Amino acid sequence: MTSEPAGPATGEEVIRSVLVRIEGRVQGVWFRGWTVQQAMRRGLAGWVRNRSDGSVEALFSGPEPPVDAMLAACHEGPPSARVVKVTLRPADPPERPSFHPLATL
Repeated sequence: MTSEPAGPATGEEVIRSVLVRIEGRVQGVWFRGWTVQQAMRRGLAGWVRNRSDGSVEALFSGPEPPVDAMLAACHEGPPSARVVKVTLRPADPPERPSFHPLATL
């Protein structure tokens, strides 16, 4: 008997986890609240928080298509935001299975 690696060929979803930093006019414009709503609509796990340098940081984890859609949405943000830069790097999945805001770091 042979076994195939987990992934699209076996019908299992590939889980992607990324740590994202969003820069620009992203604080005081409801970016965190918007991110929570958008991530929950997509069924993602993770968190979002403001950083003391004026950026917003988020961890998104879930199936690749909704994570990719969330990353694309972060380039726009809510209507009052002005995103100038989005950087990301691979990350470990969050400990909690839900999406929630964190305190400012």
